Amino acid sequence: MTIQLRPAEARGHANHGWLDTHHTFSFAHYYDPAHMGYRSLRVINDDSLKPGSGFPMHGHRDMEIVTYLVRGALAHKDTTGGSGVLNRGDVQSMTAGTGVRHSEFNASDKDDLRLLQIWILPDREGHEPTYRQTSVPDAAKRNTLSLLVAPDGGEGVLDIHQDVRIYASLLDRGARVGHKLASGRGAWIQVVDGTLSANGQTLKTGDGAAIEDVETIDIAATTEAEFLLFDLT
Repeated sequence: MTIQLRPAEARGHANHGWLDTHHTFSFAHYYDPAHMGYRSLRVINDDSLKPGSGFPMHGHRDMEIVTYLVRGALAHKDTTGGSGVLNRGDVQSMTAGTGVRHSEFNASDKDDLRLLQIWILPDREGHEPTYRQTSVPDAAKRNTLSLLVAPDGGEGVLDIHQDVRIYASLLDRGARVGHKLASGRGAWIQVVDGTLSANGQTLKTGDGAAIEDVETIDIAATTEAEFLLFDLT
């Protein structure tokens, strides 16, 4: 079994006043050649936005972009026609493909917004840009692994152009879940909030870990804990 910890405090960090952001992997002005991603997982940005602030219209190409809402309200608009306000429990994904432009703003004039923006490298370049959205309430994540994203999609599951599955879980203190990892695949765990152990490795808010060469990942919460699990080829 191999577990490689990525401590929260070792991440890239920038505070622009309106945006406080932590980069698990190299992004924008933060560059660390030892942390360029994990398998097809290229970006995990933990963003907190002040009321009324956000990212004006900007472009992306050839990337699968997943946004996980932690708290607050996100106003989204893109050139595929996707638009609306996302709240806690909502998840969106966008295939940038041949080119897409989008904007993201804190929809509230009084409350902060926190989200995780995730970039996955696609299986090939040149996909048609598309937008997808689903809602996964806390009850559906409570003490289980709830599938958010998968290559073949499904009811309430967002499809993606890559062999990756993304799960979310919200564990009560003392609760545990297990995940079987097929031979040759790897997992990344990203802790959103709380403290847990993954096969004996303690992880706290903001920590990440790559896990390989194991058949089963055993995750137990030492406090109430929320996390994402990526199962990657």
